[in-house]
Amino acid sequence: MARRWSDLTHAQRKVFVAMGAVQVALAGAAWTDLALRPREFVRGRKAWWALAILVNFAGPLAYFRWGRRP
Repeated sequence: MARRWSDLTHAQRKVFVAMGAVQVALAGAAWTDLALRPREFVRGRKAWWALAILVNFAGPLAYFRWGRRP
C-alpha cells in the first residue's frame, strides 16, 4: 500500500529527509572523487563506476570500498 507524504508522522518525515540527504551527499562525494582521481587509480572503468554510484547507498559505498586504488 502506497503512503502519501501527508500520512507520515513528523518523525518519519525527518528520517526520510535525512536519509535522502545522506544519499545525495554520498553520491556527490563519490562522483567528485571519481572525477578527480586519475584513471590508473580506479579499479575498472570510470564510466561503470559513475553508473554504479546511482544505486542508492550501495553504489557509493562499493566505489569507496572496492573502486579506488591506493
